[in-house]
Amino acid sequence: MEAVTRTPEREAFYKKIDGENLTALWTVMSDLITPEPKSACRPHLWKFDVIRDYMREAGKLITAKEAERRVLVLENPGLRGQSKITTSLYAGVQMVVPGDVAPAHRHSQSALRFVLEGKGAHTAVDGERTAMERGDFIITPSMTWHDHSNETNEPMFWLDGLDIPLVQFFDCSFAEGSKEDQQKITKPAGDSFARYGHNLLPVDVKRSSKTSPIFSYPYAYTREALEKARTSQEWDACHGLKLKFSNPETGDFAMPTIGTFIQLLPKGFKTARYRATDATVFCPIEGHGRSRIGDAVFEWGPRDLFVVPSWHWVTHEADDDAVLFSFSDRPVQQKLDLFREDRGNA
Repeated sequence: MEAVTRTPEREAFYKKIDGENLTALWTVMSDLITPEPKSACRPHLWKFDVIRDYMREAGKLITAKEAERRVLVLENPGLRGQSKITTSLYAGVQMVVPGDVAPAHRHSQSALRFVLEGKGAHTAVDGERTAMERGDFIITPSMTWHDHSNETNEPMFWLDGLDIPLVQFFDCSFAEGSKEDQQKITKPAGDSFARYGHNLLPVDVKRSSKTSPIFSYPYAYTREALEKARTSQEWDACHGLKLKFSNPETGDFAMPTIGTFIQLLPKGFKTARYRATDATVFCPIEGHGRSRIGDAVFEWGPRDLFVVPSWHWVTHEADDDAVLFSFSDRPVQQKLDLFREDRGNA
């Protein structure tokens, strides 16, 4: 694209139309339509041990009820002050200590929980309560009542992922608090998984939500699926063995705005280069290794978190068997025919 020459006459014209809230497209087109994705989002890694220490300090400063949610936001270093881990997604680490109740509320934003540490705290979603364990993936669909509580003797930590920036972009945020801290439980524990989690569906079920009817995907089943799949030894050069969490009614992603994945990298496995347009947040739940993102190398272990920006080359290398959870805005990009990937030399 040829550069536009700046002249006194043109500058005077631009100033004149500025008063009418007009801008000449040819002065901004190169920033609006770029040859490749261009973002302020940067690669970064957060060490869980550091976050845990700060969270415990925060637990002495503010109660869960006062804070609504006791969370430390993971702000991308290139997007500080915006509560974004990527340009379209939010992430934070939440702590619920013994005796805590994070009060019931609901909002337009869809949320995921990925349990990092602890066992036995509860999340309730629209009348169903589930106990939480390390590695569990739990969904809070848009506008569903949800609250959290911890009746154990140890604090619980989990990763929150929400589509807050997407909802902000579309100006469609609504939120509502409940008069009661905890919602009434109307369904037995495990009800949604029993109905939908065994390749069976209720006959003539009528649902309007595009989110999976399963709101808790236990890690025990996820890990078993990975182990069963590894017996075929069909390793993808870029991903090892990678599965997506799906909606059993449609086979689509479990959430309409956030794609969630789990992948196994066997000991010594080094992936081929890969890049895609969906900036992705990774969380190893087992194993140790490193990831090269562009020219930067990040060493990770269990419960650490790192982000790969859009269209950045990435490779992963596992020192021992490693399991990585990840999430991105891929469902939205695919629905809009915007998603693109490049498998490098794979």
